[in-house]
Amino acid sequence: MQLVFEEFEDSFALARRGWKKQGRILKVVLYGSYARGGWVDEPHTAKGYKSDYDLLIIVNDARLTDRVKYWSRLDERLMREYGVTGTLKTPVNFIVHTLGEVNDGLAHGRYFFIDVARDGIALYQADEEELHQPKPKTPQQAVTMAREYFEEWFPNSLRRFESAKFLLDKGYEKQAAFDLHQTTESLYHCVLLTVTFYTPHVHNLGFLRTQAERLDRRLVHVWPADNRKQRGMFEKLKEAYVKARYSKHYRISGEELAWLAEQVEELGRVVYAICSERIAELEAQVPRQTA
Repeated sequence: MQLVFEEFEDSFALARRGWKKQGRILKVVLYGSYARGGWVDEPHTAKGYKSDYDLLIIVNDARLTDRVKYWSRLDERLMREYGVTGTLKTPVNFIVHTLGEVNDGLAHGRYFFIDVARDGIALYQADEEELHQPKPKTPQQAVTMAREYFEEWFPNSLRRFESAKFLLDKGYEKQAAFDLHQTTESLYHCVLLTVTFYTPHVHNLGFLRTQAERLDRRLVHVWPADNRKQRGMFEKLKEAYVKARYSKHYRISGEELAWLAEQVEELGRVVYAICSERIAELEAQVPRQTA
């Protein structure tokens, strides 16, 4: 909590525009496994899986939700204090929305926001304004929306994957890396939208991966992290969104891309299975019509 407010205040310390000077954090809500009491901490296992703290930061202006402009310093500090200095003993992820966006999600029956409203724990509130009451979708509305998300995002990811393989075969490593990044991003958006009707508007694969892995542990096992080389290749995939297009120093080999392509293909298989199971589960909840 202290880090959140320190970085927020530092970001606007010299603000001169009226709306920035009036920018405020309205609420900070802990959600996810630590709010529900179902977190996992398994440092003794091969994967060493550990649940993250998940925070919803609610601000008073939609412009303040721009993660790159206003929250990158907090992102970097949280990663540094967990992964480098060890000040934080548990990784922290956060999303930023306005109160209107959260209430709109509740009004449209988005499972993600319904779960936050039901299980979330308010760590900070600037006022007593409560979140709106959720309006869950009917079973038919839910299955229709899930199908629409899946039928849009999964084929998109397949097209990107075909493009990446073509570019790899041609020896265009940087372009192939970018398309593999886009494939992976689309797959994570696909599973998040199909299962929860929500996905954060970010390109950071590490963040999307964390959000998706909490839905199903099968996603955790897609990316081996048994050695530094494998972790390094995933980092190169993360960096490809910017560096593969704009940095002359970005380097990735055909061997690395081949390994990444195998893992992305496995990610696609797992995402397909999870989404198919979710749609079938929603279909089973639709009342059967009698003749």
